Amino acid sequence: MTAQPAPKTYPETYYAGAYWGPRRESPEECARRAVTFLNLLAACDPLLAHWNKIPKPRGKGRKTPLMPPDLSTLTEAYRRGVNREPGGPAFEHLGLTVSAYNDGIGPDLASLRMHCGSSAEFSTANACVLSIPYKGENAERLLTPPVLMGVVRSMALAWEPDWAVAMSEAYRTMDARQDEADMWLGWVTYLARSRGKVPPLPAPVRIERVEDLGTLIVLTPERFTVANPEHMALARRVRELLARAGLMQPVAL
Repeated sequence: MTAQPAPKTYPETYYAGAYWGPRRESPEECARRAVTFLNLLAACDPLLAHWNKIPKPRGKGRKTPLMPPDLSTLTEAYRRGVNREPGGPAFEHLGLTVSAYNDGIGPDLASLRMHCGSSAEFSTANACVLSIPYKGENAERLLTPPVLMGVVRSMALAWEPDWAVAMSEAYRTMDARQDEADMWLGWVTYLARSRGKVPPLPAPVRIERVEDLGTLIVLTPERFTVANPEHMALARRVRELLARAGLMQPVAL
């Protein structure tokens, strides 16, 4: 009997995202936040210090560097980033989007989507999402608590979201309780102060304030992975404690 080949495995991938509900903002207001965010992000790691605007429509147009971030350039980018049907009117209530990619190639490629200004009535109407390289020397440096805390802190300071995470996509998929309506728990999680007070959490969880805006929660000092049963058990316990404190519910609109 012919032996079956072992199933192919893929590396665990990670991303960071900040999410907030309806907040109508102009192209210039969105651009001001993006300038702040890109400057803060650049200080987190050299790989996150070089960004180019993804043309809209995608793949057409010349390369447009966004660093150092310029308010007028980003304002125009957001003005052009309005949702619309081809040749039709703009859907301004759906917000404005600027997407970017870094100068990395292969496993060092990272992408960024900054969507703001939406007044649509749902709890994640606006979002800033960063894809993170998953292997190689740069990924090893990025996928550490100090860097990810810096990334999530940058999102909190610039976008003032309701919540933000840096997390494993595999964990996001595996934890069925983290549906689209709920706040998600990540390796690093940010909760705005308006959501409530963070309760005491078990070791080795780390808790830090983000100025007067909210709180950072870091589950593990080493890389969080779904392959580690202790990490999974800790995440379940922390989620239970946060839910008991009323912190995991969708934002009330």
